[in-house]
Amino acid sequence: MTHPFIEHVNLTVSDPDRTAGILSAIFGWHERWRGPARDGGRTIHLGTDTAYVALYTGPDGQHADARYPKGEPLNHVGVQVDDLDTIEMRVKAVGLTPFNHGDYEPGRRFYFFDPDGIEYEVVSYSEPRPR
Repeated sequence: MTHPFIEHVNLTVSDPDRTAGILSAIFGWHERWRGPARDGGRTIHLGTDTAYVALYTGPDGQHADARYPKGEPLNHVGVQVDDLDTIEMRVKAVGLTPFNHGDYEPGRRFYFFDPDGIEYEVVSYSEPRPR
């Protein structure tokens, strides 16, 4: 490895199966692992062969509204894609609402919230920009 990279992000959600289904439908990610987690909860690792999101919940969905002081500054999760328009269609297809579209250097982007209120920024740097 020549440069450090983010290998995973751990998110607390109310229903890991639901969130995994949504993110898989939007981004095409696959399940890497699932199993027991801290405090009697469970986790699903969803992503690619090199990076993933860990979707955690406590027993019976507990902790979904918990805010960990060390994680309070998290604003959103950024996901880079090649085809922004296709991803936006997928976001709408799962019943979520894209917002705050931007087209400025260095790329095009939009945002959406998942059912737990976690914000995602979807950005593309590879698409030709309209003139």
